[in-house]
Amino acid sequence: MPENNLELLRFTLGAWQTNCYVLAAHPDPGSPCWIIDTGFDPDEMLDAIDDKGWIPSRILLTHAHVDHIAGLGRTRERFPDIPVALHADERNFLDRPDLNLSAMLPTPITWPPAEDTLHHEDTLTLADGLHFQVRHVPGHSPGGVCFYQPDSALAIVGDALFAGSIGRHDFPTSDGPLLLKSIAEQILTLPDETVIFPGHGPESTIAREKQTNPYVGSNPSA
Repeated sequence: MPENNLELLRFTLGAWQTNCYVLAAHPDPGSPCWIIDTGFDPDEMLDAIDDKGWIPSRILLTHAHVDHIAGLGRTRERFPDIPVALHADERNFLDRPDLNLSAMLPTPITWPPAEDTLHHEDTLTLADGLHFQVRHVPGHSPGGVCFYQPDSALAIVGDALFAGSIGRHDFPTSDGPLLLKSIAEQILTLPDETVIFPGHGPESTIAREKQTNPYVGSNPSA
């Protein structure tokens, strides 16, 4: 991975073991940072941001399923002035438990609408010279997105692609064929050396998934 000052921290939160990320422009206090997804029990992540002295500027959602949004309330209590952004196709998920999959829980989750809307091919800037591409990867959910930073050779891919697997596509708003198409066109077209950081499980690389993932390799089984 090319050298730069970008700092990435991963936190595996809650009983559903959701990977949530903090991206900072540099490791020093005062650095602007983004929170990417905020799952159940986010205090460990929020405490780390405080300990680092970083300044959150946005909460970005890879998608709006319950295990990726459950900590929004606690996060906004700690950092009340930062906006939430998610893809336009899930703009009504935050306040719809039937769509965000929390309707099955004892306490369904509803949050206010996101302040910002993401679209395919948006460019997001964390700091001067540090730009991320938004890639729309629907299938697991309608508004799933990948955040790609080419200079750092990293992509945060949500629940679209995992190490050796792919996201579930048996939910009411999922689409299996569309998920495979999204992975093929928007993720596997990234350079082979790109490290992918998924919503669950360990990181991998584009090259490794092309070679070994049974769902998306040369002889897919799904």
